[in-house]
Amino acid sequence: MRKGLLIFLRIVLVVFVLLLAYAGYQFRDRHLGYQTDVSLYRSADIIQAGFSKVDLTPIDFETWEDVDRDSKYVPENGDRFVDGNGNGEFDAIWLAGFHNSRPAQGVLDKLWARAMVLESGDVSLALCVIDMIGFGNDEVIATRKLIQEKYPALDYVVISSTHVHSAPDLMGMWGPSEYVRGVNPDYLKYVQEGISKAVGEAYSARRPAHVKFAQEPERLKDLVGDTRPPFVLDAGLQLMQVLDAQSGSTLGTLMNWGNHPETLWLENIQISSDFAGPWRNFVEDGIPGSDNLTEPGVGGVAIFLNGAVGGLMTTHPDQVIKDPYTGLIYQEQTPEKLLAQGKALAKVTLETLNDSSLKVYSSLDLGIRARSISLAMDNSLFQLAAFVGIFDRGFVGWKKIRSEISAWKLGPATFVHVPGELYPEILHGGIESPNGADFKIDPVEVPALKEKIPGQYIFFSGMSNDMIGYIVPKSQWDVNPPFSYDYQDRPYGEINSLGPETAPKIHREVLRVLKDLQFLKK
Repeated sequence: MRKGLLIFLRIVLVVFVLLLAYAGYQFRDRHLGYQTDVSLYRSADIIQAGFSKVDLTPIDFETWEDVDRDSKYVPENGDRFVDGNGNGEFDAIWLAGFHNSRPAQGVLDKLWARAMVLESGDVSLALCVIDMIGFGNDEVIATRKLIQEKYPALDYVVISSTHVHSAPDLMGMWGPSEYVRGVNPDYLKYVQEGISKAVGEAYSARRPAHVKFAQEPERLKDLVGDTRPPFVLDAGLQLMQVLDAQSGSTLGTLMNWGNHPETLWLENIQISSDFAGPWRNFVEDGIPGSDNLTEPGVGGVAIFLNGAVGGLMTTHPDQVIKDPYTGLIYQEQTPEKLLAQGKALAKVTLETLNDSSLKVYSSLDLGIRARSISLAMDNSLFQLAAFVGIFDRGFVGWKKIRSEISAWKLGPATFVHVPGELYPEILHGGIESPNGADFKIDPVEVPALKEKIPGQYIFFSGMSNDMIGYIVPKSQWDVNPPFSYDYQDRPYGEINSLGPETAPKIHREVLRVLKDLQFLKK
């Protein structure tokens, strides 16, 4: 009896040690010792700028037949795949967003890495936006290392995602089931190489440039909806157009607006960049009419930089889109609705840029402040996903992950980058302390960030240099019943958030970076 107990205890001990070793490996820091700490400033000088776009659309993936038309691959229901390589396995591209087991059936339109490089004297910055739902900080760092090997003169690289919900899973949580990682490692490598190529081509294409800024605060509000109180939108359009200093032609246009690119919604199983695709195309090439262009494009490379989309900012299926030229109304989630939305976005964009009173800057100062931060991962489901390998995410301490905050200024404009889906009330103001919320406290994330962001033109970018999910004001945090605003179930945002301390920490760190940015000197 005693001998048997000793054997059992030894087995338990061995299993425990093995679990500890496995946990240590899973939670290891993927980039040990890595820290972003950038503080650079260049006084007003001629700006060199370059733009590029590189196709990231998956190729050679296996397709399938959705027999019961539920947009989920369920072989038990008769769904079957086309075994292109004869290996007997479904080599799918799993689409991110909405639900698991949503493999791509084809390609509706292309996915892109679109890059801009700015250089003022000896200070340089790259911004690359990819048509993906998100890109983790570990993957950002690995991609930066690829770029640094080839372009060591680049001081800082921002990698942001459009947050599109019809692109391949690069985070892991949208695979064939809740327990299987959805990232194709070969495709992840393809994306990283594509980002590096886009940044490199933009860097090589840089030339003397002039810059103009514009903003439109009201006209795009009808194209986005808020689905959770308090109803605060990040629907203002911020624009930066970069022109060739010699010819005056457009090198690129940066378009900053806050909305989930998920107009196609959850039944879509086609790879797509959603509304970002037609919007960018129409800005570059013009809006076609029946015989000729209804609105000429500006050329160059158009880049969509998403804003504060937490809460949830989206073109909901109940929301109609009106084609601004034909007057036709679209509600069903179809490619035609995307085209109408792209036309509406492009029309306002092009008309705003055509304002002859906009100032053209030939010389601008450039300042950059960026730093790594650590964030607590209090979400037990996220911890479990990291343990079992759904997330390939390194930890820098006990339940802590590395992330990043950055801000940069270009003349009269300031750009702020945060690593997730910020609730717009943290940016614009309007945080509430509703009855039923868990903490029963006054708003913590005050003042509103926009009150502290300097400059005439304010660009705000979520999903930048990381993707940590929703950034929910602590006073609105709501996991335990009774729920706020008469909800019957817990609100969606908290399910996909690191935890209630994320928003206060992000708010503090943004204010800190902004303060540092204001005092930068050469």
